[in-house]
This record gives sequence, structure tokens and C-alpha cells, in this order.
Amino acid sequence: MRTADWVVLCGTLAFMVLYGLRRSRGSDTVRKYLLAGKTLPWPVMALSIMATQASAVTFISTTGQSYVDGMRFVQFYFGLPLAMVILAIAAVPVFHRSNAYTAYEYLEQRFDGRTRALVSLIFLLQRGLALGITIYAPAVVLTVILGWPDRITTLIMGAVALTFTTLGGVKAVAWTHVQQMAVMTLGLVAALIAAVMLLPDHVSFLDAVTLAGAAGKLNAVTLRADWNDRYNLWSGLIGGMFLALAYFGTDQSQVQRYLTGKSIAQSRISLLFNGVAKVPMQFFILFIGAMVFVFYLFNQPPILFEQTELRRIQAPHLRAEYEALEARYSRAFEQRRQAAELIVQARRYGEPELRREGLERYRQAQAEFEAARRQSAVLVEKAGGPKSVNDTNYIFLTFVTRHLPAGLVGLVLAVIFGATMSAISSEMNSLATVSMVDIYKRHIRKQASDHHYLNASRAMTVFWGVYAVITAQFAKRQGSLVETVNLLGSFFYGAMLGAFVLAFFFPRVGGRGAFYGVLAGEAAVIACYVFQVKVAFLWYNAIGCLVVVATGLLISQMERALARRAG
Repeated sequence: MRTADWVVLCGTLAFMVLYGLRRSRGSDTVRKYLLAGKTLPWPVMALSIMATQASAVTFISTTGQSYVDGMRFVQFYFGLPLAMVILAIAAVPVFHRSNAYTAYEYLEQRFDGRTRALVSLIFLLQRGLALGITIYAPAVVLTVILGWPDRITTLIMGAVALTFTTLGGVKAVAWTHVQQMAVMTLGLVAALIAAVMLLPDHVSFLDAVTLAGAAGKLNAVTLRADWNDRYNLWSGLIGGMFLALAYFGTDQSQVQRYLTGKSIAQSRISLLFNGVAKVPMQFFILFIGAMVFVFYLFNQPPILFEQTELRRIQAPHLRAEYEALEARYSRAFEQRRQAAELIVQARRYGEPELRREGLERYRQAQAEFEAARRQSAVLVEKAGGPKSVNDTNYIFLTFVTRHLPAGLVGLVLAVIFGATMSAISSEMNSLATVSMVDIYKRHIRKQASDHHYLNASRAMTVFWGVYAVITAQFAKRQGSLVETVNLLGSFFYGAMLGAFVLAFFFPRVGGRGAFYGVLAGEAAVIACYVFQVKVAFLWYNAIGCLVVVATGLLISQMERALARRAG
């Protein structure tokens, strides 16, 4: 980090925080603190919804995911536009007319108190764990750049986000998201331009796209139907739609965004805007990862992107083995670079035979290249490190910190930190809201002043901030953080979604059917995982939801049959 980077980073973050706090003045009641007095226009809600999802995980891990696995992860979002349309029609009017502070408060209006309590606790469990992962992602940044222990960096990020969220409430969160999304867009465009500009002079943008395609990194659509494949067209459209329905329709961190709207129409527009913009945004981020891959075809990357483990295998007692492995790795890189040059020439001069030769040589060199990387992981274990090394989360950071010019590094890091503050602040605020409204006010202190509940909301925010810092250590050895956070959500979202499907579309289902349906749906998902049923985790959302609905309908039908007999 150079002086210019620190100036850009600190200046950008300070501006965003101060702007949000200035716009949050007057949040002196529970309604204003938790719902911004229902005064926010749709552009603010729309950007807040997007920023809540766009954590540091999105930029750090998604780009790395594209580097190692291509762009097929974008299919994960193919069901999102369909989900936005459904929620705009079915969920937004119901939530607005209920005058509820939380999605789960509505469940008591529709069913009973125990269904509300059960779904609230499921939300607190899954979102609390996800918050730890969200905080850990920027800790990776500071650990790489400054060499600080990750415990210190998680503590710093947690303290900054906690202070901002506790003081400003949801209004500060939402208005800050507007600035953060602007900075994110600018930083991402700058990162892509830099990745292309840093290529050798004779490699054009079209050459880079050709190389990414030849390496299998532009595989944005996979038509093959495979239940065990995490990312294909069908798992994205169906499983992804169920996940998006659950996330945007039942997760308080999202529902609270559009509960702050001036009207039903404004909230609907904010969701539909997100449905239109989200897939292109993710495509763009993944494309950056593909261009970073092309950059490293011509610039030798480290054998391990995670510097801690790289230093471990460079220890004196392993020097001979490391140097032999590094030599093998360098030879494979040079062979891969030469193959890439052949592919560029073949595109330029239209020579299919030369292209086939280049592709064959590339595949052979890439296989040797990856074998050397796998051997380095074995060497890490031999040196006393972890049994499995997954450095996906360090790829983009390595590119940024080593190759981007002064000032631009600070801007990209501001994107990552700004995204983190967006997600952390939203999640802390929603966790505090559910804890206060659905647990504390409903079951512990039913009658108190508005000022008391305002202070309780702030206290709950502090609690969840501390909890997040502690649970951040859970993310250490989880591999790709973007996969981990979505896998975690898929364990719980199906059951939560099922409860709201029963509430919205099955008026004859009562509280008992909903309560036991949620329990059955959660049990079904856990059973799929424990017994290693061969389905990708995206399908957990559909399985959990369908089991809840089927169980709720069955129990309600049995209740009616018993009532007829008794009558």
C-alpha cells in the first residue's frame, strides 16, 4: 500500500460513513430507526437491496471463483428475475398492509406466535452465522496487505461497522448504500480496464476474450441437466429461484429494505430493478475474474496465492523440495504462455490448424501447471499446515495489490470495504430488529416506552456485532466464501420460504400445519446433507419448501377430517 492508496481508501470510506450519518439525522424513534419512517424512495431502496447482497465476498470470492471454475456461477442468479416478479406481486402488498416491523411478525398475524418464534429463531441462526463470514472476507484483505492476524482485522471491521450501524439505524444504512454502489461501479470498471491494459501490447481485448473462451472460462451457460451439478441452467432457474424467493421474501435483511418504502408501488419498483440489474452485475464481476486469468497467462502467478502457506513451504528445511517444485511450475507456466501466444496468432490470421495445436499444447501445459499447484498443497501439509489448501479468496487480492497502479489499489480496496460495510450494516440492523421486535418485545418486555425499545435496538446491534466477530473464525478454512455463504443459506431458506408460501397461497392452512411443516422441511434438508443425497445445495431450497407445503397441507387436511368427525 502506497500513500496514494491510503488517501483514496480512507477518504472514500470516511465520506461514505459521514454522508450516511448526516442523512440519518432524526432517527430518534423505533419506527424511524428500524424502518426509516417508511419514507425512502425506490432508487434508494433498490440500491440498498443490491448493496446488501454485494458484500466483500462478492468481489473477493466471485472473481476467484471465475478464475478457477469459469463464469458458470452466473447461472446461480438466473432464477432471480422470476423471483422478483413473484415477490413484487405476492409479498410486497402483504407486508406493507400488515404494518409489521419484521416479516416474522406477519406470521403471527397469519398463523400463531410459535410459528413466528420458530421462523425468527431460524433466521437469527443462519443470518448470524452468515454475518461472521461477511466480516471475515475483508479481514482477508487486511491480512494480505498488512500482514496482521485475521483476529485483529475482524475486530477492526466489526468495530467500524458496529459504530456506524448503532448510531445511524436503517436510514443511515440505506443512504450510505447509494454512495457505496457508486464507488463499487467505478472500482469494478477500473479493475476490468486495468486487467486488459496490463496485458502485453500485442494482446488485444478480443484476443483476451478468445483466450478466456479457449481456457473454458466463459462457460456462462451449461445446458446439461445434472442434479449434482451446483451450477447449470436448471439448478439456477429452479433452485436459484427458490433461493431468491426465500432470501428476498423471508430474510429480514432484505424484507426490511422494502418495508422502508413510501408505498407498495415504490417497493415493487425497487425489487424489479434488482431483478433486471443483478444478473448483468454478476456477469460483469465474473468476467473480471476471467480477464485476471488471462492476465496470469502472460504474468507468472505465485504457486500459492495465500502468502501464509507460501511462506510455510519456503522454510529452509523444505528449500530443496520447494525449489524443484517451483522450477516445474515455472516450466509449465512458460509452456502455457507459449500455447496462449499460438492461440492469439491463430485468431489473428484465421488459421484453424494453428488454433488446434495451441489448444492441445495449452491443455497439456495447464494439466502440468495444476499438478504443480496440487503438489504445493501436499507440501503445505508436510510442513505442518492444513490438509487442504484453497486459495480462491486470495487470487483477486493478489492481482490488485501487486499489479494495479497507485491510487487504483486504494479505490478497489474501497470497493471491497464499502461492500462489506453495506452487507454488515444491513445484516446487523436486521438481526437487531428481529431480536428486539420478535423476541424481546414479544416475549420478554411486552410493555415499555418507545425510548426503551430504541435503546434495546441499539443494544441488540452491539450484541450481534460482537457475535459476528467471534463467529468470523468459522470462515477460516471454508474455501470459496461465496459458495460457503450460499450453502449456509440453503440449509435454512427452504423451510422459511415454505412458511410464507403457506401464509400467502393456502388460506385454509392453520398454525399447527405451518409450525410442524417448518420443522419437517428443516429436517428434510438436514437429512439430505447428513446422508449425502446426491443433489447440489441449490436444490435444498426447493426440497425444504416443498416438504413444508406438503406437510402443512396434510396436517390441515387431517385437522379438518377430525373436526368433521367430532361434529
